[in-house]
Amino acid sequence: MRIAEIFYSVQGEGGLVGVPSVFIRTSGCNLRCSWCDTPYASWNPEGEDMSVDEILGRIAEFSAARHVVLTGGEPMIAPGIVELSRRLRDRGMHITIETAGTVFAPVACDLMSISPKLANSTPEGPFQAQHERLRLQFETLRRLMAECDYQLKFVIAEERDIDEVRAIVAQLGAPSGKVVLMPEGVTAETLNRQGPWIAEICKNHGFRFSPRLHIHLYGNHRGV
Repeated sequence: MRIAEIFYSVQGEGGLVGVPSVFIRTSGCNLRCSWCDTPYASWNPEGEDMSVDEILGRIAEFSAARHVVLTGGEPMIAPGIVELSRRLRDRGMHITIETAGTVFAPVACDLMSISPKLANSTPEGPFQAQHERLRLQFETLRRLMAECDYQLKFVIAEERDIDEVRAIVAQLGAPSGKVVLMPEGVTAETLNRQGPWIAEICKNHGFRFSPRLHIHLYGNHRGV
């Protein structure tokens, strides 16, 4: 499977924010989000082809790690993702899978971190039709939600995005405590500007607010 990067950092988003974790970023994605902050794993996928044994050998270097995050790109389309997840489970690691929720695979998982894409993600140009067709797959979302503990993590750019979030959450029948709102942005300045009004919306609807802690700590760089 093609791997864009493997690194040890702290979880920057969602319910496990701040937890030291090994990140395994697969390369390749079936979506093309306009604001994608990992184009090297999506728009222009790069990396090295690695076997599951090679990946496990790399993460063994981080002996203190007890949490692992399978991310991308879209890890659920990566060949070998099921075997990799199950062998990570055999090692006793807590597994988070970061997915857009468009594809199902029978992975081993402790936290399914599902990020359904809002209309604010749709790009202009040749990928627009494919992205718009794929970005919300409700049957797949329900199936992923039924597999294990989950969170629904939405990237918010404008106040009008909240109406779409509420409609998606209602259609899925998800409790508000499973919903995480996160500001769109790749600089601390942007996140600080967007964060307060998004936090107020969370307070009004019982949603959870997530920072992008890794950007505040390290900036928008690879390997963090």
